[in-house]
Amino acid sequence: MGKGKRQMKDLLFSSFPQNLLIRKPSIGAILFFVVLFVFIVTYRPLNVHKAGVFSFNFTMLAYCAIISIVEMLAATIISRTNCFFPKGNWTITSEILSVVLLLLFIGISAYFAGFVMEPASSRWNLPTFFDSFSRAILVGIIPVTLPTLFNIRYAFARETFQSYQPNNKPQDSQGAVINIESKAKKEHLDFYPHEFLFAESKGNYVVFHLIRQNAPLHVTIRNSISEIETQLSTIPHFMRTHRAFIVNLNKITSRKGNALGYRLSLANCKDIVPVSRQNARQFEQLMS
Repeated sequence: MGKGKRQMKDLLFSSFPQNLLIRKPSIGAILFFVVLFVFIVTYRPLNVHKAGVFSFNFTMLAYCAIISIVEMLAATIISRTNCFFPKGNWTITSEILSVVLLLLFIGISAYFAGFVMEPASSRWNLPTFFDSFSRAILVGIIPVTLPTLFNIRYAFARETFQSYQPNNKPQDSQGAVINIESKAKKEHLDFYPHEFLFAESKGNYVVFHLIRQNAPLHVTIRNSISEIETQLSTIPHFMRTHRAFIVNLNKITSRKGNALGYRLSLANCKDIVPVSRQNARQFEQLMS
């Protein structure tokens, strides 16, 4: 692979702050609605016009409300399904794909929103669809891409690499056994702190990655990652590095990344554990 292609690949898959519309769908939808409505009413771009007997402001208010609801649903789906950021690593590619998907939903929703405001008989044709679709995308691209443009300066943040000497000594006493219970208290898991590598949220379950007798052990408990964090809060070297991950800091062998977030390698483990941008500074302080 040529140097130029390698640099482009590194750039496309480098860490990037998540678009506010996706990171906080409800708040993002409100801001999206306000920006979209104010922009349309103020500038009236692309010869947008009122529908039927409704006033221009009411027509735009209804359109913007419907489109904003669809945008929020699309952003929520992207956020909750992790479809563009496997292992919790949000990248420039993830950002681009999510923006494109949001614009597609906005364009389609604008077309169907017209059925609420105008006679349906006049809308069932391809020219009307493409007209509504293209107008919505051209107008919606501004509030959708504003958060991305604001964060573009992070795209060129320099990555660093730091290695660590993991603490694999089983210094825990019998009294240090950790007991984890499921939400319904029908499942439980006991382990020593030195056996714990990390825990990962999988929907309504949390998967514990352990090392026991020099062999990997995976145990699934029905519970939320927040509840598990509470149960592990007494162990100072256990940290929630990401909304879906809790890691044993003593098991870290290296970190790669920057203030936008890190990717952690652990002893006796092939998985990569992310550190989110919000937790990067705390992580740096604990590991210094």
